[in-house]
Amino acid sequence: MSESVLVHYEVKGKVALLTLDDPPANTYTHEMMRQLDEGIIKARFDENVEVIVITGAGDKFFCAGANIGMLSEADPDWKYCFCLHANETLNRLEHTPKLVIAALNGHTVGGGLEIAMAADIRIARKDAGKVGLPEVALGVLPGTGGTQRLVRLVGKPVAIQMMAEGTTFGFDEAHKHGLVNEIYDHADRDSFVEAVLEYANQFTTPNKATKAVGLIKRSVQTGAELPFELALALERELQAQLFASSDAKEGLFAYVEKRKPEFTGS
Repeated sequence: MSESVLVHYEVKGKVALLTLDDPPANTYTHEMMRQLDEGIIKARFDENVEVIVITGAGDKFFCAGANIGMLSEADPDWKYCFCLHANETLNRLEHTPKLVIAALNGHTVGGGLEIAMAADIRIARKDAGKVGLPEVALGVLPGTGGTQRLVRLVGKPVAIQMMAEGTTFGFDEAHKHGLVNEIYDHADRDSFVEAVLEYANQFTTPNKATKAVGLIKRSVQTGAELPFELALALERELQAQLFASSDAKEGLFAYVEKRKPEFTGS
């Protein structure tokens, strides 16, 4: 019996679009997380993919988190391995030297917000849903990186308050806290995703030096976790890679020649 497709993988131009699809709320099971993991690795190795966009199917949910029915039936050892693999999957998003954008088409709560926080940029559809980490109501904590990524985005006092209260709130408030980068006003999910893909295209060649974009991401994602002197050393090493790249030569020559650069990603 063939496995259901829970994460659709499409390449739109130079952007890989990964769509979480398990109605009605796109909650994730181990099967969905494995398919997301496979999609991330596929996009990482695909030389034609320069940006990754993750979204949810339908108008109502990006993702409502882990499937509670699945968790209620599993034993503690299995649940530990489930969380470990989910952590590894989201770490792969951060480790991949390609920009990752989360297109929040609807409610983004619990593990859904944890997936979104592992992206580099989050864009939400106006008034389409709520965000939050309400796991405390289930007697557990946000265990797919939620406690650690939220504090790095909003700071300790706000993060503890949000998770201890377990409240959910709209995208406008999420934007004020820095959880969401941009809010797009679109009446339906399809036009919203198209707008996000258009935004993503600005980070592809020949518009941007994609290697530089990827290494900016890696310098921030890794460097922010290192002591300052080590982070500066990482930055220098990544800069050395870029100085040796064709795109750096093109960017410098184009500036001197007063023309628009044509980047190739090499």
